Amino acid sequence: MKAIVYHGNKNLEFTESYPEPDINHGTEVKIKIDYCGICGTDLKEYLDGPIFFEGETSEISNHRKVQCMGHEISGEITEIGSEVSKLKVGEKVVVEPNGTCLDRYRFPETPNFDKPKCCACHDGYSNVCDYIGLIGLGFTDGGFSDYCVVGQDHVVPYPDDLIPSDVAALTQPIAVAWHAVRTSKLKPGQSALVLGSGPIGLAIIIALKGHSAGKIVVSEPALDRRLLAEKLGVETINPKEYTAEENVEALRAMTDDGFGFHHSYDCSGLPVTFNASVHSLRTFGTATNVAVWQHKPIDFYPMDVTYKEKTVTGSMCTTILDFEQVIEAYKKGLIDPREVETFITSKVHLEDGIEKGFRELLYNKDDHIKILLSPKERYKNTA
Repeated sequence: MKAIVYHGNKNLEFTESYPEPDINHGTEVKIKIDYCGICGTDLKEYLDGPIFFEGETSEISNHRKVQCMGHEISGEITEIGSEVSKLKVGEKVVVEPNGTCLDRYRFPETPNFDKPKCCACHDGYSNVCDYIGLIGLGFTDGGFSDYCVVGQDHVVPYPDDLIPSDVAALTQPIAVAWHAVRTSKLKPGQSALVLGSGPIGLAIIIALKGHSAGKIVVSEPALDRRLLAEKLGVETINPKEYTAEENVEALRAMTDDGFGFHHSYDCSGLPVTFNASVHSLRTFGTATNVAVWQHKPIDFYPMDVTYKEKTVTGSMCTTILDFEQVIEAYKKGLIDPREVETFITSKVHLEDGIEKGFRELLYNKDDHIKILLSPKERYKNTA
């Protein structure tokens, strides 16, 4: 079958002869891929990896790390295992891609089959599993292909008369944002600041609206991304027009009462955005880090949090609950698929995915939000 395969740092290969996956456990389903989005994590793995691909095989699945990439998946079920009861052939589905201790049961022949769950999985937080990998990122083969095989617990059907299959492929990044907003405990009507309006920042806007947030403000230096955020109905500010101290005052002044935001979501991962995320909060506000940071320290003053009983927390990956709630939000009209569709700046045939997908995002990133790959017919650029 067709596939884009990771062989190592800056080493991707398109092939038409990658082995087509088979169902190997009764709880698995086989999915024919409609679309699969290129994620920032894929780009980082390509440039700076191996990260998720470190080591020869996966701790959970024992699959080798020369692997088909792609984890933002929409597709159609073509085959189901003997123990699958809630899914059926022909259903349109999206895939929650985390591979964790909860998946060990599917791989009884692996050396670690009987290994106890890590603390996170034991306590019910498998999204931060000690051994986490993703479908298409170190766990098993992914969605830059004709087909993939996944466990039934990772599959959520969606109504294809409401959600187009290309939009459905963005359920994973929307679910990442949904998880951040859900776990930050935002209440309807509360104000929120989003720092950065790249793909995840824009997804945070969608998730905030889906949770009935009040005023939403986006801080973003790039004009094109501010304009895209404004099309989603939020206010924006260019932080480059202020000093760091002035920017915090300007942000607080944008709230209805001038006291600051109930919540902030750092989607940029810079010292200046971290500081703004904390200092722009009102008393008892919550700053949630969604960005992936470099492993470097920054200056942090604990009393900036203690004096006003603020909370600083983080959000990592997703759970199946987030996928289910995102699909339900579409059904209830809390998420507009037409708004999500505006994130798609290009759709590319899988064969062209390295040159017109990966390299396009790396060298012309300001021209794109999300590029989707598909093994189906070729597509015109939709930018």
